[in-house]
Amino acid sequence: MKLFSIHREGHRFILMAAFILFPVNLVFQFSIPQISMVSLPISFLVLLFLLYFFRDPGRRISEENTRFIYAPADGKIVALEKVFDREYLQREAWQVSIFMSPVNVHINWNPCSGKVIYKKIHPGRYLVAWHPKSSTENERTTVVIDMGNTAILIRQIAGVMARRIINYLRVGEQVNQGSQMGFIKFGSRVDVLLPLDAAIKVSMDQQVVGNQTVLAHLA
Repeated sequence: MKLFSIHREGHRFILMAAFILFPVNLVFQFSIPQISMVSLPISFLVLLFLLYFFRDPGRRISEENTRFIYAPADGKIVALEKVFDREYLQREAWQVSIFMSPVNVHINWNPCSGKVIYKKIHPGRYLVAWHPKSSTENERTTVVIDMGNTAILIRQIAGVMARRIINYLRVGEQVNQGSQMGFIKFGSRVDVLLPLDAAIKVSMDQQVVGNQTVLAHLA
């Protein structure tokens, strides 16, 4: 039974690591065998970590539903609060923030179906992803999906380790709930801004699973 495959974002990283580590260990093996006894297991662990980090479990939503907002990422709920969004929505909204540790699956999925009406990449800082100011000061990519009767804002945020945010969406594109929206490399955070009349179904510090856990029910 196939447990997972390697996500396309990891192919280059894994090949680069292998091309670097193989000749380095070969040199150590013939010139300094004592060091190779340490470098070989370390290299093996590095490759094992990269394979694990870039895993793609091929996860699908259990039920497509226009009232459900699914978690766009794996991780822990680190913020659940009302905020005023000044970037696009220009209104109060529920903000649900998911912190992704380096051991989580780092694929991001579309939490709902609809039309992409906004996308912007913001250069910024690299505060720890659970810091309250990371939503507005860190490097981030913001997208808004128009569901017809409401709009959902999703924000991918870089952290201390995450230095590259990948987002596949384009303005004007129609996206399906549960399809992949992007990938964040090496730990970070995803914010979801929901209408105030949404019924929140998660709580602080709860572990959520992307494409499986329902964050909220829309009115």
